[in-house]
Amino acid sequence: MLLRTAGLVVACAFACVLLTTNHVAAERVLFQFGEDFDLATVQTQDVQLSRHGSALRLATGHAADWPGITLKAPQGHWDLSTCEYLAVDLKNVGTGDVEVFCRVDNPGADGTENCITENLDLRPGEQKVLKVPLKGKMPEGLRSKLFGMRGYPGGWDQNRGIDLGNVTQLLVFVHKPSLDHEFEIAGVRAGGERPAAVPDDDKGVFPLIDAFGQFRHADWPGKTQSPADFAKHEKAEAADLAAHPGPEGWNRYGGWQAGPQLEATGRFRVEKRQGKWWLVDPEGRLFWSHGADCVRWTTGYTPITDREHWFAELPERNSPLGRFSGTSGWAPHGYYQDKGPFDTYNFTGANLLRKYGDDWQRQFAEICHRRLRSWGMNTIANWSDSSIYLMRKTPYTANVGFGSKELEGSQGYWGKFPDVFDPSFVEGVRRGMGGQRDKAAGDPWCIGYFLSNELSWGDELSLAVATLASPPQQEAKRVFLEVLEKKYQTIERLNAAWRTDHASWGAVRNSQQPPDRKRAYDDLAAFYTQTAEQYFRVCREAVKAADPQGLYLGCRFAWANDRAVRAAAKYCDVVSFNKYSDSVADFRFPPGVDKPMVIGEFHFGALDRGMFHTGLRPVADQNARAEAYRSYVRGALANPWIVGTHWFQYGDQATTGRGDGENYQIGLLDVCDTPYPETIEAVRQVGYGMYGDRLKRRDLGANGP
Repeated sequence: MLLRTAGLVVACAFACVLLTTNHVAAERVLFQFGEDFDLATVQTQDVQLSRHGSALRLATGHAADWPGITLKAPQGHWDLSTCEYLAVDLKNVGTGDVEVFCRVDNPGADGTENCITENLDLRPGEQKVLKVPLKGKMPEGLRSKLFGMRGYPGGWDQNRGIDLGNVTQLLVFVHKPSLDHEFEIAGVRAGGERPAAVPDDDKGVFPLIDAFGQFRHADWPGKTQSPADFAKHEKAEAADLAAHPGPEGWNRYGGWQAGPQLEATGRFRVEKRQGKWWLVDPEGRLFWSHGADCVRWTTGYTPITDREHWFAELPERNSPLGRFSGTSGWAPHGYYQDKGPFDTYNFTGANLLRKYGDDWQRQFAEICHRRLRSWGMNTIANWSDSSIYLMRKTPYTANVGFGSKELEGSQGYWGKFPDVFDPSFVEGVRRGMGGQRDKAAGDPWCIGYFLSNELSWGDELSLAVATLASPPQQEAKRVFLEVLEKKYQTIERLNAAWRTDHASWGAVRNSQQPPDRKRAYDDLAAFYTQTAEQYFRVCREAVKAADPQGLYLGCRFAWANDRAVRAAAKYCDVVSFNKYSDSVADFRFPPGVDKPMVIGEFHFGALDRGMFHTGLRPVADQNARAEAYRSYVRGALANPWIVGTHWFQYGDQATTGRGDGENYQIGLLDVCDTPYPETIEAVRQVGYGMYGDRLKRRDLGANGP
């Protein structure tokens, strides 16, 4: 029974109504904006508000820092304690891109405390749903005892959690816009089903994790309940693999044997055909890279130090299962940062020993190749175990790491940007690629090489600004000053252009204060381009020196600007993007750029299988996860530039998190090596038909380059 009040639909019972037998809760409508909705109840800031049909239209100005609206709970508050997310239906009806934010408030919210905020980007004409994950405030008695994870049991959050039983209002806004925007809100809903409740005291919570690395306080389909389940799950999967040996019409590389015969060079290459980019395999067959990252047996490792009591059973180090104990110092973020070395345990490895016996490493390697083929995948992608991909049964991408001096004035999520002008950069890249000789170099199974990962490219001036903010001995700064001296010749001319008052060129070198970005724009932009092109040129030369026919696949952009992307396109054979979004069907290069691209990472996750965090793209449950996979990859197949998608990752992360706390439900298999059937079915549906889908639809390239 629903009660309608002034355009607000409220469920009489606060629990969400069950829609299906699949444990998917119905969404609870919080706001509708039909004719009976009173616009006067909406608080506005620098917004012209109107109603268009059943949608609320916001025309935002740019005089305020936060143009937007506030929607207050009509009866003073909502109880959303049973719901997993709040959803806002949005459409961009303006002429430019817009980034829309939604903030969910408790009393006393100030933008940082007592609120949760989420955002998304909308292109002109685009409709999307902005979902704000509803994280509950962790009980005070557990705040100091649960740590080192990104997600926590029961949907609690250490830092961003709020009292979900007392949500008073929500804000929808844009942040410091430079232009006017116009977008519509069609409705606001709350839905999903929160993770199973857990005890709220340490005596009830601990131990948290069972002997197999799983959450103890919940049950779910496919959970390993006893050692006997390993044999049961292995038998069931063997039957599944036998029934699905792999797609018909593929050659040994996973190229399209049934498709056109092109020039065979004995190595992977790229070719544009009928308006769409493709990889071409060593036998001259069209190849679209459908794969998974992190094909390895170490994905379920987790820090143990300070948390020993969390685990119901940890083996002695000198026991057979004790071999999976170890130490690590890798923790770029979170609780364990700067606390290394710390003890770890690898639950994935331990479960593989339980499942396959003493020959577990060989059997695991063999079944990885069988699984991928059976699932309609043809690529072992980044971060994978070289001992598995060098079996040369499935094409692979190689990851090349290297070290060099850093650009001290830079900042980044994974660390500072390298000083690409320092000799150590050239030496490091060459040394890294040199390590591929007698391995991937010259190997027909090697698709190509990724160098670096998710560097912080910033905006189109940031690396130049960071160079000037670096110490005087920074090599990049020396190069930049040479460029400036050559252009301006005298310090007076530089001062006149930049409106600075440097006494000498030496004073510029010693200064770490950047100039006004607008006045120095041309010089900063030009040096940013020089820096980016130096990075990609050096990497390309190193790849081709070690493996002349190997493809250079780029740096796996996570954050990029057009200037950096253009530099990559100039030197990369394929430009790579780690693109965590709902769709890449309309993902495009900057105007004028025509190169193939590969999606190096994407994923979706849910909280209905005992994990505490969804990863970067949350969905309601495993069925929704499967549908999200189908939609994403089919959208990529429809994109004329994209030549492959690589799912991150093969196996789940540890329930209690890796060194930096990531504990995402993002695997194709769980920590006990059991496939997620819903997702695997989706992977097969896409993979088995991908060549026909991409080639036969002539409309795919209609809007291509």
